[in-house]
Formats: sequence, C-alpha cells, structure tokens
Amino acid sequence: MAIIRSISGLRAQFGSGLTPQLICNYAYSYSKVMPSGKIVIGKDGRLGSSWIEKCLIGTFESLGRELIILGMVPTPTVQFYTEKTNAIGGIVITASHNPQDWCGLKFLDGNGVFLNQELNEKLWALLDANDFVFPELVISKSEVIENPNDKHINDVLNLDIIKKNDTISKITSKKKKVVVDAVNCSGSLIIPSLLEELGYEVVRLYCDASGVFLHTPEPIPENLEKLSEEVYNTNSDFGLAIDPDADRLVIIDENGEPIGEEKTIVLAAKAVFDFYKGKKDLIATVNLSSSRMIEDLAIEFGAKIERSAVGEINVVEKMKSNNSIIGGEGSGGVIFPDSHYGRDSLVGIALLSYLVSNSELTMSELADSLPSYEIVKTKFTFDKDFSDLVNSVKNEFKDSKFNTEDGIRVDFPQSWVQVRRSNTEPIIRIIAEAKSKEECNSLISKISNLL
Repeated sequence: MAIIRSISGLRAQFGSGLTPQLICNYAYSYSKVMPSGKIVIGKDGRLGSSWIEKCLIGTFESLGRELIILGMVPTPTVQFYTEKTNAIGGIVITASHNPQDWCGLKFLDGNGVFLNQELNEKLWALLDANDFVFPELVISKSEVIENPNDKHINDVLNLDIIKKNDTISKITSKKKKVVVDAVNCSGSLIIPSLLEELGYEVVRLYCDASGVFLHTPEPIPENLEKLSEEVYNTNSDFGLAIDPDADRLVIIDENGEPIGEEKTIVLAAKAVFDFYKGKKDLIATVNLSSSRMIEDLAIEFGAKIERSAVGEINVVEKMKSNNSIIGGEGSGGVIFPDSHYGRDSLVGIALLSYLVSNSELTMSELADSLPSYEIVKTKFTFDKDFSDLVNSVKNEFKDSKFNTEDGIRVDFPQSWVQVRRSNTEPIIRIIAEAKSKEECNSLISKISNLL
C-alpha cells in the first residue's frame, strides 16, 4: 500500500491506498487537533483532486466546521490566505512533484505554515486510534472565494522590493519575454498573470489548467526539454518551470539551458541582500541539502547563513528563531517573510525580477556570476536500518565534520555529501556538491557502495 506520511503531509497512490475513507479520516483527525475556527481548502488541480476536495468539505461540514474554499490555487496561495485571514489552519490537496497517479494533503496551522512535529504526532495518534465519532446534525457555512489569485498577486506586486525599486517600469522598458511551463496545474493562470503584471511578454507552455501532466512533473532538467526548446525557438530571455502546486521555481536561460534549481534560492538571496544591505541584518536560512553557493554569496554581502533539516517547516521555524530575511530550499523553494512564511514561486519570480530589472546581464550571465560548483542528486531504494548506514558513513569518512540533524552530512573544505531519508517518497537521497562532477560522483559512489 503506497501511503507516505511525514511532516510534509500525506501522499498516496490512487488504487493503492488513496481512498475516500482515508481522506475523511485525516480530515476528522485534523479537525480534532486544531482549535475552533475556519479552515482554508485549496487544490493543485491535478486529476482526482476534485473528489478529494468533496470528501474534505463533506467531512468538515458534518463536524460543523466553517470553510474558506479557494478551488484550484498554488500551495503558497493557500498558505497566504491562511496567514492573512482569521483561519485557524488550512489544507492543500496536492502531491507536489509526484507523478499523475499520486495525490495527497498538506496540513497548515493558523500561521499558514506546515504542522510541526508535535502537531503531526497528535494528528497521527488520532488517526491511528481509529475512533471516529460524529455529532448529530450541525449546520456550517462555507465561503467560496472568487478569483483568489488576485489577492496573492497584488501582495507580491506591493512588496517593497518591487515598488521601491520601480521594477515594473524597468522590466516593461526592457521588453523581456518569458516562457512558462506550469505542467497544466495550479500555476497555469496565476504565474502568467503575475509575469504580465510585472511587465513581461509571456509565452504559455502547458498552462491549460487541465491537471493533465504532459511530462513528468518534477521540474528537473530531464523533464524540461520542451521548455528549453520553446525558450530557444521563441528567442525568449528566459524560461520558468513550476511544479504542480507552484511552490518551486526553476529557471532556463536564454540558450535553453537549465541554470540549475539550486541557483533559484541563491539568486533570490542575492536580490534581498542587495535591496536590504545597510537596512537590516542580513541573515538567511537554507536546509542542509542546499548548495554552498549561498555561503560564498554571504561573504560578498557580509551576511550570515544558518542551516536546518530538510522540510519547509524546519526551515521556517529556524528562520523565525534567527529572524532571517530570506530562506528556502535548494529544490527551487523561496521563502520571503515580507510576503508570508511559505515556499512561493510567485515570490521567487518577484525577487528574480528585481535582479533582471537592475542588470543588463542575460540570464546565463547572471547565473554565471554566482560561485561555481557542481551538485549531483541521486536516490536509492533502501529497506535496511538507517542508523547502521549512518555509522558506516562515519567509518568511511573518519576525522571529517559530521552533521546528523537530517540523516548525515559530511563536510570537507570545498565539498560535502549528504544521505537522508526522503520526507515524500519511499527512498533515500544521496546528494554531493564539489568543484567537479567527478568528485561528486566519487563521494556518492563511496556511500552507495555502503548500501
């Protein structure tokens, strides 16, 4: 039975565990864990999400819950509405970058961020107790929000880094053209609309909002060949790829070449460090799997970098504790508290636009201006004792610097390697970064041989 639950929520496969009963049980347990008040519901629009939405709405209404229903919107839009309204929490119907036959739920607290470990454990305890008792007839109210994207777009356009920089007029005068691949999901309408408001000419690719994936949805280079071709063939300035729930942003340069998903958060941090230099303490938080490019960038701006375990809630909690002005994850996720505490491709686009508006560099030149490293990401099935693997890694790299906050990361003077369990798939990930791919592959091979 393909069901995965973690601090990132629930993911399951249709026909292999994802049932109406499972959805209803999660909704019931979530309702019991959370305080009284309104719950925001949104979906990424993938096939199958509509009946899941009906299960959620029906269960919550039977419990007397008031709902704010957004329909098909990005995950960050649900987070934005949850944080900015008087809702006590929210649920996103999504399996993020997982394939077409997967769906799931992301659970938010009243601040619009993912449930922490304590709340997740309470949720799972209620779920596992299998003691579901419904009240007698209750009447509840649900509010359906018309055009929910507009409020989120307007918030992004009104960020200081956009308004005080006069970003829109600068981009309009440059006549920039962008291709967008939204994999026919929740970014299909909102991302092109935001770009047009920012002054770009937009070429739409896989933006029909049908929920039908015409390529594997994870925005990594091997899945973005059509986007690369379209950027080159239309003589566009760059391309943008969004995952199905639009919390990740990946960039293609003017030559149709992916600049690397790791550079999204580094470019975003560069924009924020530049805009706020001399005005705020420059602190950024990224996870332990993100590129060391951001440390090199921090030296340039006199900034400080802190790291957290992988998982959006882990990054957000550390950002709040150290008052970071920017944060995110190397998978293309950007978190900018000036908007809200959630990975948000719209915010990533805004910060990228700050750089584009203030530079005459092409996207490839902008990417090349960053510190240069190679990063290799692999994944393996693994059904043995993970603690034994950690001990084996320690023995393999004796006298090295270890961090075991999330799996195990081994740091060297100019490179690092990490092995960790995935929060969203039944696999382990091995990631290495160094000055050459050969060195990355060598580090990965040493660990994969231990498997």
